[in-house]
Amino acid sequence: MAAFGFAAPVSAQATRTWVSGGIDGDDVNPCSRTAPCKTFAGAISKTAAGGEIDCLSPGGFGTLTITKSITIDCSGTYGSVLNSGGINGFVINDSATATPGTVDVILRGVSINGAGTTPGLNGIRFISGRSLVVENVMIQNQKSGNGISFQPQAAAVLHLENVTITNGNNGVLVQPTGLGSARVSARHLRIHNNSGAGFRADTSGSGSTGVRFTLEDTDLQQNANGVQFNGPPTAADVRGTLTRVNVSNNSGNGIAASGSRAVVAVTDSTITGNAIGVVTSASAVVNTYTDNALSGNASDGVFGAALPPR
Repeated sequence: MAAFGFAAPVSAQATRTWVSGGIDGDDVNPCSRTAPCKTFAGAISKTAAGGEIDCLSPGGFGTLTITKSITIDCSGTYGSVLNSGGINGFVINDSATATPGTVDVILRGVSINGAGTTPGLNGIRFISGRSLVVENVMIQNQKSGNGISFQPQAAAVLHLENVTITNGNNGVLVQPTGLGSARVSARHLRIHNNSGAGFRADTSGSGSTGVRFTLEDTDLQQNANGVQFNGPPTAADVRGTLTRVNVSNNSGNGIAASGSRAVVAVTDSTITGNAIGVVTSASAVVNTYTDNALSGNASDGVFGAALPPR
């Protein structure tokens, strides 16, 4: 009777937890506002699924692997992650859980820096989950991989808003694997000075419904290539639109598409100062709404069909 009557209760997880870079931050704390944790890793185990980790004061809060729905928000202060040493900043992967492909993750107001003797791998790596939202985030020095690597194993959604990616390899890589597919909406991106592509969508590893994307109000400059799309004939489609996108001063191609499953439409955009403005191969299609500025490249290239006015 005593054993049943006095069994220790399981500690409840909080819907909102806090981290602090000050002397009050300690991962042995309950991660409350008055007793915050020191790192994201320390706080996530004390945060309920679907809950939120907020930054109380400036600090470097460490890399994190996410396996449940969570919001991380440092909008009110400076929150950073240093992922030098060839590792990832954030990893989203619920594949080993009882319900894979169901987590929803929001990352807001965070700086992710891969600077170091051995640069960072990926600022954000998405492997398995339902959705990822990235807002007001700075990603830099991911020279060993990508600023954002979105490679879902099942159907998943990516939304990017006000994201800067600089001084890395590829800025954004969207490449579903296996039966994965991606729906991507991106606005207000600044992708500069990367040694690979600013934005790349590729279905060569996917046999599902492929990639659908909208890329709006975005600036892609000083990369090796601006935007690249690859849709091989034996793979799934890559389809989408570029709207009010500035693709300028990239050392290689501005807009490049390869493969018969790649179909892209461009409207109200500027393509200038690149080695080749628009280039297609292997039956890929890059159409225009005829309101684009394609000029001033070493070789402008040509769009495909002129689409009816919007």
